[in-house]
Amino acid sequence: MSTATATTGGITSGTWKIDRVHSHVGFAVRHMVVSTFRGRFEDYDGALTVGEDGVPRLQGWVAVDSIAVPDENLAAHLTSPDFFDSERYPRIRFTSGAVRVGEAGELEVEGELEIKGHARPVTARGSVSGPHVDIAGNDKLGVELETTVDRREFGLEWNAELPQGGVALDNDVRLDVSLELVREA
Repeated sequence: MSTATATTGGITSGTWKIDRVHSHVGFAVRHMVVSTFRGRFEDYDGALTVGEDGVPRLQGWVAVDSIAVPDENLAAHLTSPDFFDSERYPRIRFTSGAVRVGEAGELEVEGELEIKGHARPVTARGSVSGPHVDIAGNDKLGVELETTVDRREFGLEWNAELPQGGVALDNDVRLDVSLELVREA
């Protein structure tokens, strides 16, 4: 894994924890050739830590069983061995190796994503906003990140051919996180 590097763009040192009430961790995948299916996870945690040297590190996890989709049968299928196999692999994990913040708040995060026991390098891009003080006097940051992964690289290979061609699920899955972070006192 690469060494963490950064231009912090005014992000002060300390630990910035995820405010789960105001954050979102989700995914999107092309479904049945005609639409995009979206889901999210309800149980997750993580932090952005900026050392005294100004080098930020982002890490977090998602509880697979917290997958939120509008059908309980689909949720059961997604947590089964056909997909995430949550009994054997209860968490998805991410650890950054390099975090770069540009002058205008553009953000690039390189790191390692682990799903179903398969760890792969990923690069996510987005933006960071803040820090800013909220109405309760807390220092807050906003982080928006997105990346696309090939689900097969993480052992998520289930699919079904459609009668007129194509497959039930695209292999590319877009991962998106929208985090509101609060600086710990």
